[in-house]
Amino acid sequence: MSASPLDGGSLRRRIHSGETTIGTFVGLGSQTAAEVCAASGADWILVDLEHGSGAEEVVGPAVLAAGAYGVPTLVRVETDDRIRIGRVLDQGAAGIMLPRLEGSRQAAEALGHLSYPPHGDRGVATYNRSCRWGMDTSPLSATEQEGLGIVQIENLKALDEVAEIAALEAADVLFVGPLDLSTALGVPRRFDSPEYRAALQRVLTAAERHGKAAGILALDGSAAAEYVAEGFRFVAVGSDSTVLSAALRSSFDLARTPPLVDTRKASA
Repeated sequence: MSASPLDGGSLRRRIHSGETTIGTFVGLGSQTAAEVCAASGADWILVDLEHGSGAEEVVGPAVLAAGAYGVPTLVRVETDDRIRIGRVLDQGAAGIMLPRLEGSRQAAEALGHLSYPPHGDRGVATYNRSCRWGMDTSPLSATEQEGLGIVQIENLKALDEVAEIAALEAADVLFVGPLDLSTALGVPRRFDSPEYRAALQRVLTAAERHGKAAGILALDGSAAAEYVAEGFRFVAVGSDSTVLSAALRSSFDLARTPPLVDTRKASA
């Protein structure tokens, strides 16, 4: 097999082996931003089509840019429609994040779009990147799902049915959206509240019981390390835009801070 930007199910196997992976969201709609994130040491990047600036046309270039560094590209789709999921998988995405799902039944249906028949209902075609433009049709006959299935737990229905979602074979990661989940719980942005902390524990427990990974979005590296210590194994460190803005704010503040004067030298 020649060199390829395609993941071929490697990330999913890493997750199921118990490995902890760290990545970041890419929302600027920029191929260059995707490459910078991959080059910086991410285990994966996730192109965000729900809240990000780009549309589907950024997925292919991101796959190529990140793949040059051996880093798989995941995609958060804007809806769980079969056609939306199929299109980004055809462009070479290594997995799909599904937002705003209302419970296990909707999750099961959406996850079915990741696999070809008879395992799912993904549209069958070979003239795309995922099949190397017809030169590799093995994904069509794969005995198990290759793409990583990430289900967000961010509303009360999904939280209530988190154990049932975790039991779904195609659900590899249960991913907490902190802002959405805390808001749904009536404690927006109060990440230390008992209600929110209890919800995180429910997700961790369901994931562990069913051999899946719990995932979460962390503000920065320090927060990510704390989540890993709690048992989260699929952690996103911010996004390209938030990391950039935080770094620039810090640098600007430092640049505008007068240097300390050594009074001993000044009086000598």
